[in-house]
Amino acid sequence: MKTGISILSSIRILSFLISSLTILACETSKTNHQAVIQTANTSISNFKRINGVSFVAPPRPFSDNPFIPLQIIGADWISVIPYGFCSNEKPIVRYSGKKQWWGERIEGVSETIKMAHDNGFKVMLKPQVFFHDGWPGSLDFKTKEEWVKWEQSYIDFIIPFAKIADSLNAEMLCIGTEFAKSTDKRSDFWVQLIIEVRKVYKGKLTYAANWNEFDHIQFWGKLDFIGINAYYPLVNEKEPKVKILEKSWDKYKNQMAQFSNRYNKSIIFTEYGYLSVDRCGYNNWELEGTIDECKVNQQAQADALEALYNTFYKEAWWAGGFLWKWFPEMQGHEGYPEKDYTPQGK
Repeated sequence: MKTGISILSSIRILSFLISSLTILACETSKTNHQAVIQTANTSISNFKRINGVSFVAPPRPFSDNPFIPLQIIGADWISVIPYGFCSNEKPIVRYSGKKQWWGERIEGVSETIKMAHDNGFKVMLKPQVFFHDGWPGSLDFKTKEEWVKWEQSYIDFIIPFAKIADSLNAEMLCIGTEFAKSTDKRSDFWVQLIIEVRKVYKGKLTYAANWNEFDHIQFWGKLDFIGINAYYPLVNEKEPKVKILEKSWDKYKNQMAQFSNRYNKSIIFTEYGYLSVDRCGYNNWELEGTIDECKVNQQAQADALEALYNTFYKEAWWAGGFLWKWFPEMQGHEGYPEKDYTPQGK
């Protein structure tokens, strides 16, 4: 399959997949837990559902307007994702500035946000950390000194982006992604980070928890939305039917509904999506490791997305989410867009 994309080929699948998240008012349920202390602004009854895509930071500046295809398929938010880098070997977050791809640099992030706003899109700025020897949830240190050093490095990474988000009126900021051990062992740090971020940023805040960690996090009350990276394992079959996938969502959906009610906060899927291969309704993170052997299956991807939309669209506590992922002008892909999470060209 060619890696190029035409707008018309995008419309065929995306006009159904993303625009099906028609903007509706989202009302949160009243909490049954009055003892929960709410420190964030949770008045979101008029918040319109997010029809978002995770907008890959490109290696080079845009040659044309990358938002036209997104307007056509009905998206109205993007997630801007500049990366820092980390390893369990050293308690530091590295952000190289000029050595990074253009879309991850300060000027690239700023230009992307401005262009998004000029084209009628809202923005979640989502600074993220890439781990060379694992994933963010594996981050762990043996000593308090190492933790403190890493945490200061992380603050130094996040705060400049929080200031950019504020100065450019980005509508939302995500303060972290999938730090399972850190949020469990060092919850006080994340509370303090929220305090520091709110000193320089006036918009909405969330955190992107992995699907199996969100119910362990203690600081949701201090954020505006509960964020979940919704890569739930559903059905381990080559190409399961939509109805079977929907049924597999029930137990997870019920858990999320109860959690939303507990905190009186809407849930955002800070990431969601499926590879375009056989068995993508199950453990996609495992499929990524064997992507060369995986067979292309566009129908399996389309069905998995349809099942997700059918399941959550009708839930008032669900505030929408960000499809993983979209390559502006097809820049920045890993070399297998025909199998990747993007629905472009399919």
